[in-house]
Amino acid sequence: MSADATDHSFARDVIDRSHEVPVIVDFWAEWCGPCRQLTPVLEDAVAALDGQVEMVKVDVDANPRLAAEYRVQGIPAVKAFRDGRMVDQFTGAVPRQTADLFLRGLLPSEADRLVELGDEDSLRRALELEPGHAGALAALARLELADDDTAGPALAAIAAGDPERGLQLLLDGVRGSSGESRDALRKVMVGVFADLGQDHPLALRYRRELASALF
Repeated sequence: MSADATDHSFARDVIDRSHEVPVIVDFWAEWCGPCRQLTPVLEDAVAALDGQVEMVKVDVDANPRLAAEYRVQGIPAVKAFRDGRMVDQFTGAVPRQTADLFLRGLLPSEADRLVELGDEDSLRRALELEPGHAGALAALARLELADDDTAGPALAAIAAGDPERGLQLLLDGVRGSSGESRDALRKVMVGVFADLGQDHPLALRYRRELASALF
């Protein structure tokens, strides 16, 4: 079964909880026929994953602020949250197979799990599985650049909770380097953007700055 979230409990039930497990939010209303079709399909699909994903329902009539904040323009609307931010969504009733595919996309891949381990061997195995895995590329670049005169202070600043200073130092390094060193710094910046969330103001700002420095 799914829990109900409100304007007041959403931050706790969805945003905070999504740091521990992916959470899908079913925006619905009592009068909505397709909503009554979709909800049991979603609940069964979530139950089949045995706790790997959780589900929360939001009544849009009772919680208009949430509906407006997440730009719900038609219902049923399903939005998925992971690590405190929305990562995927769809609108309208869908069959069980589509729901299963949507939920599986929220689960970590084998490469993701290897990246979480963080050691060099695990990171290289992750890249063998998914050669373009951004998290693995960024983490490996961080390991390789930990003692670099340019990247070291930047990584230390990020670890100390000052991503803005870290990104500025990395950007300065990109502007002042070339070749493999420059590409390694770029990969670290891309990894920081992913950690912050692609819509984070710092990620948006420094992505533009990085593009300008590279091109």
